[in-house]
Amino acid sequence: MIIDPVGTQVARNVAAIFADAGCAGWVHARVIGGRASQEIDLGADHPVVMASVYKLTLAIAFAREVDAGEIDASEQVLVDPRARPDGPTGLSLFGDPVSLTWRDLVTSMMVVSDNAAADVVLERVGLESIAAVLADAHTTHTTVVDGVRQVHARLVTETGTSTVAEAFAVLADTDRDLQVTAYDAAYTSATTPRDCTRLLDCLWRDVLATPESSAWIRRLMAQQVSRSRIASGFSVGTRVCGKTGTIGPIRNEVAVIEHPEEYTIAVAVFTRSARGDAGGPRVDVAIGAVARAVVTALRTPRDSDG
Repeated sequence: MIIDPVGTQVARNVAAIFADAGCAGWVHARVIGGRASQEIDLGADHPVVMASVYKLTLAIAFAREVDAGEIDASEQVLVDPRARPDGPTGLSLFGDPVSLTWRDLVTSMMVVSDNAAADVVLERVGLESIAAVLADAHTTHTTVVDGVRQVHARLVTETGTSTVAEAFAVLADTDRDLQVTAYDAAYTSATTPRDCTRLLDCLWRDVLATPESSAWIRRLMAQQVSRSRIASGFSVGTRVCGKTGTIGPIRNEVAVIEHPEEYTIAVAVFTRSARGDAGGPRVDVAIGAVARAVVTALRTPRDSDG
């Protein structure tokens, strides 16, 4: 196993990138379906906050319900965004009720990280189904305990504010030092970088759902609108299938990198800045640079014996 300790060139490069961006970071990368020696571990077992990365597990759980005939993906669902969590994208921006299918709700949830859509899907699928996905993927340190609505409610309560926007403004205020459960892996949905690449490995090998459903989720990840993190580290011609997660000082992404004629690589990069949204764009670029560094170290042609 490659345990890339402090002192190796890759580890030094990654540490420098995170330091320049002003954040802490934890990373794991592995070759999909590869041998145990084909991985890089830089704090891979450190507990981290999932944020919207949990939506990937929810999408897989949904797909399994469809595979089992429990959900009709084409069924129309009426959603009132005013009764759903706030968010910067998707249905969260709408002012009136809208009808769309379960399949399209999941599409919005994955492609633009739609909080309102995720809330609706989670109500239908349930936490037990997500737990079953995690068990089948043999993750050991991942728990999804609630959705965005519950996280936002706790933020408002813990900051003594009236709205989610006010809560984030208070938390970004450098003159105040508030601790909230949403930023603590011990009290919210949490994982490790290693667990995330294990989940991706299973998804890419069609272990968790039917080949058709697995391929659909992979396509959604390839269509993710946000390209400022892991995708920013790779050139045109490289397929990046990812899912981001963001809350306050926490900026994450898990992704699979596909280079033509090479073995596919899963990578998970989790970061935390000192305060609020400080340095967001710099951290996003750092996530891409870190992903490129660790993926480059693992790149192997398909006709290679290495």
